[in-house]
Amino acid sequence: MDGECDILRDARNGNQKAFKKLFNLHADVLFRFLSQFSDERAVAQDWTQRAFIKAFERIHQFSGQSSFRTWIFTIGLNEMRYDLRAKWQFESYNDQLHTDECEDFFSPEDWMSVRIAIRRLPPNEKMVVLLREGEGYSHKEIGEMLSIKESHSRVILCRAREKLKQWMNE
Repeated sequence: MDGECDILRDARNGNQKAFKKLFNLHADVLFRFLSQFSDERAVAQDWTQRAFIKAFERIHQFSGQSSFRTWIFTIGLNEMRYDLRAKWQFESYNDQLHTDECEDFFSPEDWMSVRIAIRRLPPNEKMVVLLREGEGYSHKEIGEMLSIKESHSRVILCRAREKLKQWMNE
C-alpha cells in the first residue's frame, strides 16, 4: 500500500489525478457493497458518488489511522444511512449474549446461498453481516464505522447468523 500512501499525499496536495486514482481503486468495491442495500442501481451509484465527493472535499481530514478504503466505506455508509434514516435504528443489545458459538458459521461453500438469504435481513443486521463476512472488517472497525460498540457488532452478527441458519434449514 506504499503506492496508495503516495497517491493520498498527492491528493491532499490538490492533485486531481491522484484523487481520480483513488476513485478508480475503490469506487467499484464501494458500489458493489452499497448496491446490496437497494434494488435500484442508480441509488447505489448516487451513494457512491456522494461518498467520493465528500471524501474529495474533506481529504485533508483523512487522518490515516484507518485505510482509505475504510474511510470511504464509512462515508458511503453514512450517505446510505442518511437516505434510509427511518429504517436505521440500532437496538440496544445485551452485551452478555454469548457470541462465541456464532463465529465461523459461514463456510466459503455456504456463502453463495447465504448471500441470497441476507437480502431478507433487517438493514442493521444485513450491514453488519456484509461488512464482516463480505468485506472482512473486524468487529472493532464495524463498531467505529457504524458508531456502535464492538460488542454490539458481535451480537448483531450472532443474531443475524441465527436467522440465516434457520432460513437455510427451512
